[in-house]
Amino acid sequence: MSVRKQKWVLVTAVAVLVLGALVFSASLRAAKKTETTEVFNRIATFPVILNLCDGNPTLNTCLDTTTVSEIVAASEDGKTLIYTDAETGNVGFVDITNPADPLPGGVLNLGGSPTSVDVAGDYALVTVDNSAGDFVNPSGVLNVIHIPTKSVITTIDLGGQPDAVTVSRNQRYAAITMENQRDEDLDFAPNGQQPAGFLVIVDLVGQPTHWKLRKISLTGLAAKVGNDPEPEYVDINDKGIAVVTLQENNHIVLVDLKTGKLVNHFPAGTVNLTQIDTIDERPNLIDLKDTQDNRLREPDAAVWISDSEFVTADEGDLDGGGRGWTIFDTSGNVKWTSGFSFEHLAVRVGHYPDRRSDASGTEPEGIEYANFQSQRLLFVGSERAGIVAVYRLKPNEAPEFVQVLPSTSRPEGLLAIPSRGLFVASSEDDSRSGHVRASLSIYQLQEAAATYPTILSANRGTGQPIPWGALSGLAPDLQDTNKAYTIYDSFYQKGRIFTLDVGSHPALITGETILHNAAGDTFNFDVEGIATRANSTGFWLVSEGAQNCSAVGTCPSNRTFNLLIEAAPDGEVLQQIQLPPAVNDRQRSNGFEGVAVVGSTEVDELVYVAFQNPWLGDPANTVRIGRYAVATGLWTFFYYPLDVPPSPTLGGNVSVGLSELVAVNDQTFAVIERDNQAGPDARIKKVYKFSIAGLTPEAQGGVFPQVTKTLVRDLIDDLKRPNGLVIEKVEGLTRLLSGDVIMVTDNDGVDGTAGETQFQNLGPIF
Repeated sequence: MSVRKQKWVLVTAVAVLVLGALVFSASLRAAKKTETTEVFNRIATFPVILNLCDGNPTLNTCLDTTTVSEIVAASEDGKTLIYTDAETGNVGFVDITNPADPLPGGVLNLGGSPTSVDVAGDYALVTVDNSAGDFVNPSGVLNVIHIPTKSVITTIDLGGQPDAVTVSRNQRYAAITMENQRDEDLDFAPNGQQPAGFLVIVDLVGQPTHWKLRKISLTGLAAKVGNDPEPEYVDINDKGIAVVTLQENNHIVLVDLKTGKLVNHFPAGTVNLTQIDTIDERPNLIDLKDTQDNRLREPDAAVWISDSEFVTADEGDLDGGGRGWTIFDTSGNVKWTSGFSFEHLAVRVGHYPDRRSDASGTEPEGIEYANFQSQRLLFVGSERAGIVAVYRLKPNEAPEFVQVLPSTSRPEGLLAIPSRGLFVASSEDDSRSGHVRASLSIYQLQEAAATYPTILSANRGTGQPIPWGALSGLAPDLQDTNKAYTIYDSFYQKGRIFTLDVGSHPALITGETILHNAAGDTFNFDVEGIATRANSTGFWLVSEGAQNCSAVGTCPSNRTFNLLIEAAPDGEVLQQIQLPPAVNDRQRSNGFEGVAVVGSTEVDELVYVAFQNPWLGDPANTVRIGRYAVATGLWTFFYYPLDVPPSPTLGGNVSVGLSELVAVNDQTFAVIERDNQAGPDARIKKVYKFSIAGLTPEAQGGVFPQVTKTLVRDLIDDLKRPNGLVIEKVEGLTRLLSGDVIMVTDNDGVDGTAGETQFQNLGPIF
């Protein structure tokens, strides 16, 4: 690459990062002025398990099945989605005649593991891996399915293990990457593992039973492991040229499908990355200070954006990962590369998967391109961050960041349906007990404001976005109605308080205050609740303890205690207050989850804390509300009655507990009460109110009075309103000076979750 081109690539990558911040700022201003523009908004999410449950989310046995929606295609009229499910051996169908109300269309079992699907006329072409884990004797077939009748017309032996299939726009050819995947637990360098992968060209002439195959060798091209190319993905331009990625070999091949001849091939090259995080700390810490030089791109998906240029998603595999995406021309020249901007985007919207920092970070995997009403749009999906970024492409200009879309966990298949103004993302991660479900997320191009993200961060003084995630509590500012505070839990180290601008959509994290002692040392608290003290004299925080006590007096020595923490406005920790020993001895792993404060001086200041679940000796389905008198240091308690947990046949060990506490006035409080379920299994996500008027709390050893609760709001509909799956952890709630109540969910640091955070203004509900 020339020096001039290198400089241009760097400038444009940084330009996109800056532009992204400008676009977000512009969206904030637009929200204040109620201006709108054309954006994609999610209108539906279809968990593909419903295709096995007749659309009924209450069939518990059925819901235990693990499914996948890896790759998705659409019928020619755009009204039927077809997806591959390698877990069950099915190809599934979803009716999106009304895209906002997708309906189960049933499944067709193909045996083996369906890997990819595309459509030619009335036919779905589905590749199926029949190798059953045999790397030495790979096998697979192409199933041709008549979409209207959902029946297999013919099955064609492919002579190996297929990965991706793509049909040319004129429906004259199909191209199939025969990966013949190597066993990556073994070291076969430099010759890989035989048999070698190859490309199959299918001539779509006549009836499917008459289609012919041509085998194209790809060996001897890549410098890395030339005898074992392992082709990963393929896309076809309007001239019938296929771009084939050899991901593990960091190589790209162009093939003329008409002649079967190689047009060109070249290495995907390397990137020099700066301002990224390459360390997986425990607890986690997003720190954008690292550099990686000569990092192999190892592209996964590729898509043509013209007959002379294509884009790769530089996911990485064993030895690399570009953490972004790249525009190439057919000569192998890099026209543009995203640099660190894709990583920073994930950080800004709270989707950065820090536990993948030591691997390939966000791992961009899927990529799609289409014209929507004369807009040339590129969609880049991050496997690990659970987002799809949308960019606008213009000739001879750097790509323009448009927006970011939330997806369910690990999106892989991306599909544009421009004729209907739709975009679809399919996800491959599914675990009922882990509260993620493989799903099809459906988005529509609308003349509207973007509904996601609901919260994002401004820049630090370094010009980098403030890292955040796993938000676990909210508190108001007592002078500014547009200002609030939030915190993150023990998933991250160096606990901190974030300052929030809540006066516009999305809410904006404008600053961070790190908790520290007088010497400047930081703390790794599990901060679950925050309350603002009167006259802005600081904060009360609660940190949840850990380690179970199986019986009174048998607590393990390495447990951490539940703490009530007094913090100054600058984050200095002034006190760490424990419960009395007799109470500590009844500790379970789930402890302090919310905190509220009433009173304005040390003489009359009372701090209330909510326990998440019952402790040893507490009545069933009853949890403690603790009260700490600042003047005397005395702990006393009330009991709060929990809703009865839903059926244990839901996704895992079902429990109900508290996750927030808010002072409505000196004697009235509100709580979030919720179960530990998500998606179709979620049942209890509620705001209750209770009063302590006329009740006298007791110390340990006394008889605790029980409060009476009143339902304020069932949050299930609020959590469904963004048209995604119901999020498990509704963690934060507070009332602003205006009287509006705001709510936030916890994304668990994007560890085993999609990373979505919902921040909502519920209005003056109490």
